[in-house]
Amino acid sequence: MMSSAIGRLRIAGMLEGLSFIVLLFLAMPLKYGLGLDMAVTIVGALHGGLFVIYIAAVLFVWILRRWSIPRAMTAMIVSVIPFGPFVFDKSLKKEEENGIAPDSAIGS
Repeated sequence: MMSSAIGRLRIAGMLEGLSFIVLLFLAMPLKYGLGLDMAVTIVGALHGGLFVIYIAAVLFVWILRRWSIPRAMTAMIVSVIPFGPFVFDKSLKKEEENGIAPDSAIGS
């Protein structure tokens, strides 16, 4: 999985998605429910770094694999939707296995 750009994007997506869920469903309730501000500070910083890595990975794959603009935009948009990267990973897995993006035209 780590040997291809798509594989690295998939890993970045999983880590970014997981950090977003931890931020929303663990750190935020700890901050606003128990007053533990450090939870959001730590998890928020981690999530921010992983988000930047994910977007950089999307841009790299977009250029390398010559993705269409809608596919690249979808990859970016799903990162701000809870559980979005996990759903998008299914199409990335297909692309990694088949070598072609699901929305790509055959022979182009």
